[in-house]
Amino acid sequence: MSTTDPPFLTSPPAGVDSWLASFQQRDIPVLAETTQAIAALGANEDAVDAHTLAEAVSDDPLMVLKLLRHVAERRSARAQTDVETVTAAIVLMGVPPFFHAFGGLPSIEDRLANHPHALDGLQGVLARARRAARFALGFAVHRLDHDAAVIHEAALLHDFAEMLLWIHAPALAQEIARRQLAEPSLRSVDVQRELLHVTLSDLQQALMKAWRLPELLVRISDDHASTSPQVRNVQLAIRVARHSARGWDNPALPDDISDIAQLLNLGREPALQLLHEIDD
Repeated sequence: MSTTDPPFLTSPPAGVDSWLASFQQRDIPVLAETTQAIAALGANEDAVDAHTLAEAVSDDPLMVLKLLRHVAERRSARAQTDVETVTAAIVLMGVPPFFHAFGGLPSIEDRLANHPHALDGLQGVLARARRAARFALGFAVHRLDHDAAVIHEAALLHDFAEMLLWIHAPALAQEIARRQLAEPSLRSVDVQRELLHVTLSDLQQALMKAWRLPELLVRISDDHASTSPQVRNVQLAIRVARHSARGWDNPALPDDISDIAQLLNLGREPALQLLHEIDD
């Protein structure tokens, strides 16, 4: 951790508002591979367009979050439409301003250099987010959903509050993981309320609204929202990514597959085949 990094949170703030105030004052580091990709493209800036940049950074959930937050905070309150995707955000900014704003970003690896267990925990969440995003996009394309790109983004960012917890409060994140490993029957929201005085879902919704993230993204990401096909699309992608993280023999997967088959209007076997095709 560099001398400019804020100290880690070792005790939980009092509630949602206190957590929000704390995270508002902290930067969002990104993966080292993202900073390297931006630097490599920036060396030949004239040959780069928004689509090339988007492809280089859109697999890093924290970079996506950082970019959407940056653009939202600088848009006029009178703007009629939200910027909902990474490509649209870069188009709105322009390529040279993007490199100016995001050159030399702090990296997650530097932030957690002395906390290898926290880095491992975070990498697990990142890997799950990427798989969930692939499932969500596959489901959305099958459903011919015009908002497929936003659905992909919503699944990718679904657990960003947990990612920020590993980055800024690694001891608290590790204690939550330890409790759940010791007692698998514990509900995650109960452990979070006990140790954090807030659920990560509630904190995430508060952060998304405070950072003026796109309304459609906020709605699709809300686990308490209506069970619209778009919300179900994201929820089921998250579920199957969690339950299949260590293989396809998890006892919860048959229910997931049945629900996915219903969402996609498929039989169980075609739904399972689609899942394997997406995962491969």
